[in-house]
Amino acid sequence: MLLDVLNLTVCYDKAMLINDLSMGVDTGELVSLIGPNGAGKSTLLRAITGLVAWEKEITRRSAGRNVTLDGSITFAGERIDRIPAHEIVKRGLIHCPERRRPFREMTVLDNLHAGAYLLKEKAEMEENLDKVYQLFQPLKARSRQISGTLSGGEQQMLAIGRALMSRPKLLCIDEPSTGLAPIMRAEVFEKIGEIRGLGITVLLVEQEVSAVFKMASRNYVLSSGKIIAEGPGDRLLEDEVLRKTYLGL
Repeated sequence: MLLDVLNLTVCYDKAMLINDLSMGVDTGELVSLIGPNGAGKSTLLRAITGLVAWEKEITRRSAGRNVTLDGSITFAGERIDRIPAHEIVKRGLIHCPERRRPFREMTVLDNLHAGAYLLKEKAEMEENLDKVYQLFQPLKARSRQISGTLSGGEQQMLAIGRALMSRPKLLCIDEPSTGLAPIMRAEVFEKIGEIRGLGITVLLVEQEVSAVFKMASRNYVLSSGKIIAEGPGDRLLEDEVLRKTYLGL
């Protein structure tokens, strides 16, 4: 198991966002987290990649809201819920956040270089850059363009491309289809499938159930911070209550 989450609970003040949740991702899989808004999907990704622990430390220092995180998160055989987010990145677990968030005043190329800040060899960075350009060809044509002027779909490509620059072992992608036109949405999903084809393990948070079920190895359905169902898409779709109540189908 590349990623193993065991009995994870996350609370912000008195609100329990993740409730005794356990899940896992094997090497080479594309696993999806689906469920309604507010189910805890993004919070789970943030906990896995160390951002909840970071916020817990910040709020402790500033006497802000009370953030608690219990349970364990293991990545590549090492427990990571007790180490800083930047150390988690060094181990190859990369978070591509919701709503893209490029460095808007920087060029496309500078954004991609920023994603490779951990690489020590220039040749390795250039090799990764070539792979990103092969995957997302519009980015190469716009390499000198200011990122804030890109379309929403191009910004999403840039966000994923920037995450790929560090050669992740596990890429966590949060809601990549948000705000995209249907044609661009389909293209982004196609590229995510190609990323898996490159041998990169993917954990995908998404609400576009029909698209995700076609390409995911397994799916976890979340509701109110709990996993209420797990399995391949075709099996989950056989459950009429699940389809209507939690999948919106």
